[in-house]
Amino acid sequence: IQISDNWPGYSLDLFTYPQHYYGDLEYVLIPHGIIVDRTERLAKDIVQDIGDNDIVVLCVLKGGYKFCADLVEHIKNLSRNSERFISMKVDFVRLKSYHNDQSMEDMQIMGGDDLSKLTGKDIVGTGRTMKVLLNTIEKYKPKMIKVASLLVKRTSQPDGYRPDYYGFEIPDLFVVGYALDYNEHFRDLNHICVINDHGKAKYRV
Repeated sequence: IQISDNWPGYSLDLFTYPQHYYGDLEYVLIPHGIIVDRTERLAKDIVQDIGDNDIVVLCVLKGGYKFCADLVEHIKNLSRNSERFISMKVDFVRLKSYHNDQSMEDMQIMGGDDLSKLTGKDIVGTGRTMKVLLNTIEKYKPKMIKVASLLVKRTSQPDGYRPDYYGFEIPDLFVVGYALDYNEHFRDLNHICVINDHGKAKYRV
């Protein structure tokens, strides 16, 4: 689903959201209900593509945890209601790549149980920042790697990475909510929203 650059978003008055964020947000870009429906569709596409293969889901923390949890739950439901059982394991890594609202050049990979266990497996990665992680995973020669991301930002960079599955293509905006944060705030916001200048100043470190 492509959200255009001139999309005005939804008025905050149409939705409920935590009161402690009143005055910190510009508008709702994607309501929670639409996120849930789109994630369910992505799960269906993934199940159709992977066949009978076992899956290792590698969730990128912290911003990817809600999307990953919902995606995994939808895949489990599809597996329970079909003739074929999909064996699925979940592991977690963390990529630290932002300071305030600025992307950093140097990225740290933290966590992950034992990436050598990925050898010969089908990997579904979920998260925002992938190039560094993919280079690391490919050293272990998994059978297949697929990347699922809720959001893809349109940027002016010609080499922008495109995941195999994504929910929404959005303008180059700094968004928060649905576990996406600004200095650890806004993770408890269910909708994906655009933060305003007041919110950035309030929570800047």
